[in-house]
Amino acid sequence: MTIATIGSLGQRGEGVAEINGRRVYVPFTLPGEEAEIAVVGERGTLVSLLTSSPHRIAPFCPHFGLCGGCQLQHLDPEGYAQFKRGLVETALSHAGIITPIAPLIDAKGTGRRRITLHARKTGAGFMAFHTHDLHDIDTCPITVPALAAAPTIARAAHAAVGDCDVALTSTLMGIDVNIKPERKARPERLTPLIGRFGLARLSLAGETILQATVPAVRMGKAMTEIPPGSFLQATEAAEETLAGLVIAALTGAQNIADLFSGVGPFALRLAERAKIYAADSDKPGIAALIKAHNNTRGLKAIAAERRDLFREPLTAIELNRFDGLVFDPPRAGAEAQAREIARSKVKTVVAVSCEPKTFARDAKILIDGGYRLESVTPVDQFAWSTHVEVVGVFRR
Repeated sequence: MTIATIGSLGQRGEGVAEINGRRVYVPFTLPGEEAEIAVVGERGTLVSLLTSSPHRIAPFCPHFGLCGGCQLQHLDPEGYAQFKRGLVETALSHAGIITPIAPLIDAKGTGRRRITLHARKTGAGFMAFHTHDLHDIDTCPITVPALAAAPTIARAAHAAVGDCDVALTSTLMGIDVNIKPERKARPERLTPLIGRFGLARLSLAGETILQATVPAVRMGKAMTEIPPGSFLQATEAAEETLAGLVIAALTGAQNIADLFSGVGPFALRLAERAKIYAADSDKPGIAALIKAHNNTRGLKAIAAERRDLFREPLTAIELNRFDGLVFDPPRAGAEAQAREIARSKVKTVVAVSCEPKTFARDAKILIDGGYRLESVTPVDQFAWSTHVEVVGVFRR
């Protein structure tokens, strides 16, 4: 055992101690704390706390520290907000960008509306921190109340098909479940689940097995049907918050491009006041966006197409017809597309990202291309995790 003082909090939410000239990362500790730890390589395991940080609070979940799903429930709101803003500040600083960062916006809302659980012989839940050992849970308090039965549903899926991952999404029409088994599974063994749990839809590896009703969520005026496996913001509050920031930044724009549009959380809202071009590689997502637009009165035109923006980004010439643009890529960012935007004449660009590091890389490309970074706003929808959403507004 080793006695160590925690000097800082790492980007993965672990306390960092200097021991014999090397860094050791200790989960569930905080800066300023003195702790007894067991050390293996660069990893430390907390054995006991000798002194506690004034920022330490009691976690609200009995599974915290065991299930691996949350990293920061032991950190008070002040320290938590500083940590999340620090993730963005550090990423921008490493890219050579020094700019004010707005206060963290709390977008946890009523909880996560989507969750993926591992289901094994030992139960259903998440893998323990830094291991492949499943920690069985009875409930997950950071999800919306509608997903209270998620672990029970996941265990029932395991009983039918063996080891699998179970993705559950709460929609206005009920729970949408997509099961990814580790081995080939017989769909008929899963069909009883839809009646037993009152599911809206049940899918196997993205293919619908049985559907009581089409899962849908509201996006502005539109009711949008969600294809199996399509991306959806983790919380409803975050989607509303992000859309509000995007709409405010693009006020006055009449012809807007929504790149990496998904099923249209921005496009459908922006279409209430402007013409929209939307592009995404997800074919079912684009189809859902078009259907939602066609079924909603009072929206301006949306031209949507399937396009792989990683391999075939819109060129600067194609972009020049727009006076506003929003892009919300996956965690890998949008380097190729950002380079084309940097060469374009688009007046206002809004970048939305769930990864500060790739956001900073893409922001530097835009700045080097002549854009001014007007504002950076961190949004917290990934509650008590080490992830944060970022919205940046750029002006020519």
